[in-house]
Amino acid sequence: MSEYISGIGSYIEKLFDYRCSLGYSGVTHHATLLNFDRFCAMNFPGADELTEQMVLKWIAEDTRAVYEKSIAIRLLGKYLSAIGKDAYILPEKYVTQKFDFAPYIFTDEELRRLFSAIDQTNPTKAEPFIHVTAPVLFRLIYTCGLRPNEGRELKCENVHLDTGEILITNTKKKKERMVVMSEDMRSLMSSYYIERSSFGQGNDYWFPSATGGSITSAFQTRIFKNAWAAANPGVMKEELPPVRVYDLRHRFASAVLIRWLDKGESLKAKLPYLREYMGHNSLRETCVYIHILPENLTKSSAIDWTGFYDLIPEVRNG
Repeated sequence: MSEYISGIGSYIEKLFDYRCSLGYSGVTHHATLLNFDRFCAMNFPGADELTEQMVLKWIAEDTRAVYEKSIAIRLLGKYLSAIGKDAYILPEKYVTQKFDFAPYIFTDEELRRLFSAIDQTNPTKAEPFIHVTAPVLFRLIYTCGLRPNEGRELKCENVHLDTGEILITNTKKKKERMVVMSEDMRSLMSSYYIERSSFGQGNDYWFPSATGGSITSAFQTRIFKNAWAAANPGVMKEELPPVRVYDLRHRFASAVLIRWLDKGESLKAKLPYLREYMGHNSLRETCVYIHILPENLTKSSAIDWTGFYDLIPEVRNG
């Protein structure tokens, strides 16, 4: 049974079938276009043609997500046009520039308070075992530098507790990689495995949801943001620096770079190792992390800026 419920939902489904046949991930743009499907079902019931009114009204609903929505809906419009359907194609000017989300790099003290708050996560009616899974899930993401989905969608068959190795398969552009846990993390995962046996039987995911499958992205984000608020009890939520689960990965990368700098290592020689560990498609992606190091460290003689000139993308200010 299709998960799409609007008149245009069948075309969205066919778009993903087509993209998957070309080797693209079925995850990219999925949540965004599923949101569009629900929007259409509520505001344009029965409509099976992509119109300008429909697109612009949806984009205006949440201006914080303009870039992501624009990319996804333009993709859908171009697909519909290619198969002979009348469709509004969002002009390219809407998607020519993405405003970078400034990564938040947690301090050691903030990280300590954050994980302390995560450890106090309470079970919910929807996820009665989240207090068991959350402390392990977020520590795994941080200590192994994983993308949020790589942690929550980890399959049991890819976790090797005897060696501490984890095979990461659900990645960008299907680029599989192997990561190795620290001994402390392996010990924590081993203890979790024993607890998991009481509630995760029959579920292939290492961090199972009570409703089947893995914990959802939305729920993962909610737990993380609630913990961040709890870790800063004297600050109003709206005054807190905005953080994402992805910032744990940023913190991991910056910590690795700082450790290498402290040891006097050559970053130019070391960066390819970080690239492979984090699953980046190019060295340019890895080099971006140099820009988020503290200013005094970026001036270190260990960084050969001349050698990095062709590798590091320009950073936009403002």
